[in-house]
Amino acid sequence: MLQPKKTKFRKQQKLSNRGIASSGNRLAFGDYGLQSMSRGNLSSKQIEAGRRAISRHIKREGKVWICVFPDKPITKKPLEVRMGKGKGSVEYWVSRIKPGRIIYEIKGVEKPLAKEALRKAASKLFLNAQFVEKMAV
Repeated sequence: MLQPKKTKFRKQQKLSNRGIASSGNRLAFGDYGLQSMSRGNLSSKQIEAGRRAISRHIKREGKVWICVFPDKPITKKPLEVRMGKGKGSVEYWVSRIKPGRIIYEIKGVEKPLAKEALRKAASKLFLNAQFVEKMAV
């Protein structure tokens, strides 16, 4: 699973996830992409499941880019533990997603194949997402 090698602080506060994506909202590497239409958290397991779905469907042709990285720790206290005694330990890592953010990009495959691969990846994520393609200049 994806997670940072080293962080300055082990645990983080929640903070808000308002607004729309101002960076990472255009295709940078590939010809086709999967763009988020809603906000939320993508866990490292969901990102990996989507990547596997894409690479299996395109039979490892072309190239796939993962454009998000889970850098926010989510903590959880064990079951049946009383309140207090500090913050829980880190359970998993998430990437905060805003509407408009590109999640995956693909290059080197036909449009119908890319569209189906990204549709399968979108079903693994708990966000609304749409297929986007690079505009011809």
